[in-house]
Amino acid sequence: MILLDTHAWIWWVSQSPKLAAAAREAIENETKAGVAAISCWEVAMLTDKGRLKLDRDVGLWVEQALALPKVEMLALTVQIAVTSVRLPTVFHSDPADRMIVATARQYNVPVVTKDERIQQSGLVRTIW
Repeated sequence: MILLDTHAWIWWVSQSPKLAAAAREAIENETKAGVAAISCWEVAMLTDKGRLKLDRDVGLWVEQALALPKVEMLALTVQIAVTSVRLPTVFHSDPADRMIVATARQYNVPVVTKDERIQQSGLVRTIW
């Protein structure tokens, strides 16, 4: 399994050219693509703030994107929530990114992400 950062999930679902070829290949070659529960919240927030335009209602988009073959939503657990707060302070404070990293650590899986802060943190393996 691999974990998709929110932008990677959006770009994969929409078949966007913004998704790096290596990232697309990694997703296609995996049997499971995990999506952290916080990514559902992040998609809704980005849509609400006008930073993301979807071709359908955000609730329907999330529901359909989670129903795609190989996609598995990874629930927010107590352990993930606590781990996200205990990440080193040198890692940035974005709560969604902290929970995505904590989720990857909990499942011991790499994160498909363009986010350089996550890539350079050394806290998780990344693919891009």
